[in-house]
Amino acid sequence: MIDSWKTLLQSQGAVIEAGTVLHYGDPAAERAAAADGTIVADLSQLGVIAFRGDETATFLQGQLTNDVRALHADGAQWNGYCSPKGRLLGNFLMWRQGEDYCLQLSGDILAGVLKRLSMFILRAKVQGRDASDETVRLVVAGPQAPAAVTAAMGVVPDATMHTAFGGAGQVIRVGADKFVLSVAPERAEAVWQVLRQSATPVGAPVWDWLRLNAGIPMIVAATQEQFVPQMVNLEAIGGVSFQKGCYPGQEIVARSQYLGKLKRRMFLAHVEATAAPGDSLYSADIEGQATGTVVNAAPAPAGGFDVLAVAQVESANTQTLHLKAADGAVLALKPLPYVLPE
Repeated sequence: MIDSWKTLLQSQGAVIEAGTVLHYGDPAAERAAAADGTIVADLSQLGVIAFRGDETATFLQGQLTNDVRALHADGAQWNGYCSPKGRLLGNFLMWRQGEDYCLQLSGDILAGVLKRLSMFILRAKVQGRDASDETVRLVVAGPQAPAAVTAAMGVVPDATMHTAFGGAGQVIRVGADKFVLSVAPERAEAVWQVLRQSATPVGAPVWDWLRLNAGIPMIVAATQEQFVPQMVNLEAIGGVSFQKGCYPGQEIVARSQYLGKLKRRMFLAHVEATAAPGDSLYSADIEGQATGTVVNAAPAPAGGFDVLAVAQVESANTQTLHLKAADGAVLALKPLPYVLPE
């Protein structure tokens, strides 16, 4: 987190731990604001890897799950990076900003993902770097978000997964009422002051709750190399291309797509207990073994936690899922905001 930005947020009441804004003094009120109002949150807990160079598109095309060559200057993508076994090492919100291809991901896996990707650059005309502190990144969400972003940035993209450039930086529209802003540090305070006139400042857990209720997963250190992309619905949100060429794990990802139905899928659920990424799920039909894993979790406005969890489809459809133990807290499934492919 940029020191001057951290100082500003603390002057606004932010409680910050390890570069993450936890809350602004009243977490319950922040969660309530997110349920039916407009919020603004700092995204310093996420990292950004930036690649640039003449062969960047070709390099990333051979490494990531989506069609990087189709990413236009005003576009954005969900994307993923797999091991040779087809398991996700990370997933990204990806956009272009000037000469850079920017990959936003969980901060706790950035160093490892950047190191691994850099190993494969070889003699390509590509340079990768940790660009996390080169911009201030914010997210604005809620009914008044389009108007708030327009007032603060001067522009707003017309369509989801498109971007627009204003005088202060880039605006990426990730939903009808959700916007990620990548702001020049010297303009961040002015943008923040405009946004907070109509948006409630909230901590990172509140944005986590909104994101996961939109069905958008985020791979973190606790869940690396556990899921093929389809298990976390990455293809359902447009994060996998099945027409592009090869990339690490591509054969396994393609096999999962075309050879029968997936046995494991990501579900949205609520549980009246504390949950965290990597927690195991259990059901009566699979004795002595976990039937699933929590992908992401966040406190819900009315209490308990909402979670994204990968589980055996048969178990989720016919059994009761329990958190952490066979007799643990019960997960109540909720509908996802999109339709899963057959």
